[in-house]
Amino acid sequence: MTFTPEQAVHFGPYRVYPGQRLVMEADHPLRLSRRAMDILLILLEHAGDVVSKQQLIARVWPDTVVEDINLRVHMAALRKALGDGQAGQRYIITVAQRGYSFVAPYSREDVEQTHSPQSLQPNRHNLPVRRTRLIGRQSLVDSLVAQLPRQRFITLVGPGGIGKTSVALRVAEQLIGRYRDGIRLLDLAPIRCPLMINGHLATLLDLALHDDEPMNGLASFLRDRQMLLVIDNCEHLIDAIAQLSESILRGAPQVHILATSRESLRAEGEVVQRLESLDCPPPIAVLDRTQALRFSALQLFVERATASHDSFELHDDELPLLVEVCHRLDGIPLAIELAAAQVGTFGLKGLLAQLQSSFRVLTQPCHLPPGRQQTLRATLDWSFNLLNACEQTCLRRLGVFRGSFTLESAAAVIVGEHIEPGEVLGSITQLVAKSLLNVEVADEDVYYRLLDTTRSYALERLLQTADLPATRERHAKRCLALMQQAQSDWETIATDQWIERYARTLEDIRAALDWGLNAQGPQTLAISLAASSTPLWQELSLLKEHGGYVRKALALLDQSQAPCPQLKIALKLALGSACYHAQGGTAETVGAFVSARELAKACNDVTGQLRAISGHMAVNLSGGHYQMALQQSRQFDQFGFDNDAVMSLSAQRLRVLALHFSGDQAQARHSAEQVLQRMAQSGSLNRFTHGFGVQYDQSVASLTILARILWLQGHPEQAWRTARQALDIALHINHGTSICYTLALSGCLIAYYNGDVQSARDLLRLLLEQAQKHSVPLFYAWAQHYAQVIGGCETPSIKRPAAGLIKEIMVTLDGGPADDALLERAQNGAAGWSTAEILRARARALLQEDCPVKTATAETVLLRALQVAKTQGALAFELRSATSLAQLWQRQGRYRQALELLTPIYQRFSEGFATPDVQAVKQLLGELQGHCCA
Repeated sequence: MTFTPEQAVHFGPYRVYPGQRLVMEADHPLRLSRRAMDILLILLEHAGDVVSKQQLIARVWPDTVVEDINLRVHMAALRKALGDGQAGQRYIITVAQRGYSFVAPYSREDVEQTHSPQSLQPNRHNLPVRRTRLIGRQSLVDSLVAQLPRQRFITLVGPGGIGKTSVALRVAEQLIGRYRDGIRLLDLAPIRCPLMINGHLATLLDLALHDDEPMNGLASFLRDRQMLLVIDNCEHLIDAIAQLSESILRGAPQVHILATSRESLRAEGEVVQRLESLDCPPPIAVLDRTQALRFSALQLFVERATASHDSFELHDDELPLLVEVCHRLDGIPLAIELAAAQVGTFGLKGLLAQLQSSFRVLTQPCHLPPGRQQTLRATLDWSFNLLNACEQTCLRRLGVFRGSFTLESAAAVIVGEHIEPGEVLGSITQLVAKSLLNVEVADEDVYYRLLDTTRSYALERLLQTADLPATRERHAKRCLALMQQAQSDWETIATDQWIERYARTLEDIRAALDWGLNAQGPQTLAISLAASSTPLWQELSLLKEHGGYVRKALALLDQSQAPCPQLKIALKLALGSACYHAQGGTAETVGAFVSARELAKACNDVTGQLRAISGHMAVNLSGGHYQMALQQSRQFDQFGFDNDAVMSLSAQRLRVLALHFSGDQAQARHSAEQVLQRMAQSGSLNRFTHGFGVQYDQSVASLTILARILWLQGHPEQAWRTARQALDIALHINHGTSICYTLALSGCLIAYYNGDVQSARDLLRLLLEQAQKHSVPLFYAWAQHYAQVIGGCETPSIKRPAAGLIKEIMVTLDGGPADDALLERAQNGAAGWSTAEILRARARALLQEDCPVKTATAETVLLRALQVAKTQGALAFELRSATSLAQLWQRQGRYRQALELLTPIYQRFSEGFATPDVQAVKQLLGELQGHCCA
């Protein structure tokens, strides 16, 4: 079958639009992973024929070597999403030893070109791809979809395994496109500390938070948003979630909340919707197969049994057995799935006998059925007892994972006493087949995850053994191995692929560090993990949180008998970067970089010395110590980079910074353009300069400084384009500290310099949000200062006066007075790039008084400013100084002299004629020419 964009393929309840890679179920899109969609389209192309596994793998993974298990997992996910096997309907069959075949009746129809629905736009929500059909809950889902717009805050309440998460996700999926600002899912299962909730939610929402009042910050930023929050697994954090929900509902009238919990949150405005069991027919009912399968508990059992065992078929004489099984399981979905997974082993009759035997101990004195939670616990116990010893050990040990994990990670944690490597795959496969372990299908990898209920059970079982410490240690070792691999991959693979691969390990890294940096854990292992995980915290812009772990690790390292110098160097460098962004160039920041360099020098570690020097150099630049930074950049030459292109490039980029801020714009531009050219030739793979200095994306950092240089040299339009390019890259890679860096140093400033106040305000708001979201107080403080001049933002009062680089930037923004300290810096050359503007600001202050002596002094100062700007190659500041001087001469009647001063400088501009500075000169020249011609 060949497809055209104008055709759709219809089978069962689905309509497939191959050209758009879209599957519709009635009016709702069925969201499949990219690989599952590939498989479906290939099978449709060959409908009725067998497609071999080799053909599928070659088509779906043309450039990657994958194992058969990848195909099997994606195929299983596709079948589950389609509900293959429900009510006897089969779409895809397995042909033993040959492959797969699409066997359902289908038709083709011509359709008009349609647009992709909003549900396929990932930025509108973060809901996971649906992996199974929802059975027996559609009427409840429809009711909740109708209720939410009116009720605003609904909590789905029920025991574990009853299907709360499945219902919540289905409701959210049907509401995609109904909320202007989208839908966000916050899963609380991995979170143990209430203090972490606000940070996780802020990350999901791309919102900014104040550390002192995070809840008020959330409500404030959500105030004008229209969105749905789905908060899953609230039961262990009820008080914190109740308080958060009440705050959001009061402050954000268009935000709706759908929560799930084993008990109500007891919050103001909460509407509790209890989930009942799936419905079962009465035990005495006489039903045929069609009638029986109208009951959702039986539907679920049959679908899951068919998915687990292709040969399963329900016969009429087995209906009473199935009804009794579902009653025994109280209609609890998870319990039914666990039981259905065993039907191939026992058959229905044997399965019922097993349940009767296992559940007998739960029978209460009054002979009432056991409570639902007891039923689920009994089902889990029964399922666990049916596992062989190896499978039981595997499940227990997997309980230490907080997030999803690969087969390799599972093996690293499982293999130990009583378990050999060759046993892992078979055990994992059996746990999946028995519904004790879930499979998550990403585009490139296959991941496994325990449901929260099953994870808690597995961890409880692990606690009952003496195996917990050894398992946790293997888990921490695996986290360390992953982070060491991440360090290696960081500079060689694409950023989005790197984040997809390693960001999902964050919760496990946290768990390993929390355990290992305390008394009960292996501290040496955790110290190494704190150091080696630096790239992950860096990429996710979680420097403040990482700084907390690093301080603990350093304290423990200092207490050890023989601390590892290399480990201490890495931790000191990480601490320096974290401190710099949190508090600027404080004593702790400088001390971290200085001690790192001393250690590296003692160890003859050239790379460590370079990193320490460059970090200290960044501190000096932000503190306004430009000449010191320039001297430090020259120290790179003594190490020799002739045979190391990456190090050479990094050193040259840092020298550009020093040249620019010390005032040599011509040399800075030449070097900046060389850096960008070299980066383009290398493919820009090495984004983060091997740990040089304070880490920003190299392309972003280089373009940011080039934009500043271009503006100073009198190219405001080129400067704006370059600044936008830097911001676009930072936003594309979604690296928070790089976004803050380019906004603070170029984007906001150049927009304002060029007179585009609205853009400047928009970018300033983005800077405030990103700086708070990623805990970068340094740039948040800068943004607060900018807001005083640029306006358009309400910000808290500034805690500290401007100092260092930001103080000089403010002089260039508002032309306000320069204090004595700034003037002294300008006079002794320490102010570098800003010298001319500081002198001009001083002259303007002198001219405010009608005093001949001060007027003469102001003229001298302006002449000095003009000469400095010209020497530095800063045409923009030369124009500003000349304008101020020409205005003075105009007031003194020296029109010809003013005209002769200003005209040649104005004529050197080839662009930017709409900017305020150039417009002011044009107007002044007209006035001067008028006077000269009069």
